[in-house]
This record gives sequence, C-alpha cells and structure tokens, in this order.
Amino acid sequence: MCGSMRRGPRIGLLGGSFNPAHGGHRRISLFALRALELDEIWWLVSPGNPLKPRQGMAPLAARVRSAMEQARRAPIRVTAIERELGTRYTVDTLALLQRRYPKREFVWLMGADNLAQLHRWRDWRGIARSMPIAVIARPGYDGAAVASPAMAWLRRFSVPLSSFVNRGEWSAPALVTLRFDPDERSATAIRRADPDWALRYAGPPPRDQLTHRSISSGEETTAP
Repeated sequence: MCGSMRRGPRIGLLGGSFNPAHGGHRRISLFALRALELDEIWWLVSPGNPLKPRQGMAPLAARVRSAMEQARRAPIRVTAIERELGTRYTVDTLALLQRRYPKREFVWLMGADNLAQLHRWRDWRGIARSMPIAVIARPGYDGAAVASPAMAWLRRFSVPLSSFVNRGEWSAPALVTLRFDPDERSATAIRRADPDWALRYAGPPPRDQLTHRSISSGEETTAP
C-alpha cells in the first residue's frame, strides 16, 4: 500500500488467552496506543490456543469478563470474534477482520515472547504481509526474540517508530519495536496465587464489545 492519506481509524490488535486479563495487558495496550498514535485497541480473546495446555484454561466467558474489567474506561474493545468468524488460525482471523472492516488500518501487537515462537504459527509470513507488526518488550524474552527464525526474516522490514507513526498509509511487511519499562505481571502468576479466580466472573454471558453478541463458553480452539 502506498499513499499519503490514512484510510481510517488505526486499530491495534492484541490477541491472547487473557487467562486472566490483568493490569499488564492494560498497561502495554495504553503504551502502544500512545506510541503508535492509535485510535483504539481490540483485545482478541482466543477461544483456545493449542500451543497452551487446556488444563487451567478458564471458560471463555470468564476470560472475557476479566478482560472487560481491565479495559474499563479505556479505548479498548474486548471481543471473542474468532468464534463468530469460525477461524482456527490467526492468519485467517486477520484476513477476515481486514475484509469485514476495510476502512480501518490494523497493526498486530505482540510481546517479545510471542515473537520468539512466531515461526511456529501457521503462515506467519502471511501475517507479516497482511499488516504491520509492533513488538512490545517482555522481561526475559528479548534475547530469544532477537535470535528467533522469524526475526531473521523480519529484521529487513524494521522501521523506526517515528517514521512508522508518520506514514500516511501503513504498508506491510513492517516491524516496529516498542520499548518501555518492563511489566512483570503475568497470568501464570495470578493463577498460581488464585487458582479459583474465574469463579469471580461467573454469571450470564457477557456481550461482545465489537459484534454486540452474547459470548458463551464452548470447546472451540484457535491456533496461532
């Protein structure tokens, strides 16, 4: 894509299990929102991730509620749209989001921990070619991310933050790295401290903040 004008609102997409969502998710999202001059962040709560064990995975509705609690009063929308789209792989989800919302420009947000394993994702180069990628530092993962097979390919498409933000229209592949004070909070630590956290989020199905449909928990899984 080339041009001097923006197509429309710029949206950061952050995918994950959010098992549970926590203040670290909110903090990195608001940081990316400011750094990349985005209009909104969409949290894509995955129905399930085959790269993560099912044991200990809370019901989708509970994870969505936890995300909504963390996103409150912020320009963040929580959605489980992958269930509605019927996609199993991230590359397919992103393609359908671009088709459904053609007047928006998207950037895929990922932590350095995910960049370190991006080469294991289905058609990860297709993801990189579909929209820009912004990588956010994660404690202990920067070395693995830099040495990863995906980074070996993506490095040639690295763009300084200033020139990325000032582009009239985004193009891909493009990789921008965001660095800020690390946030060491993790969902794993929260689950260890409070194994029954999901019980606090019991109740009727929440309403998707993007599609406005009710979200119930099912057995679907979504792969990276």
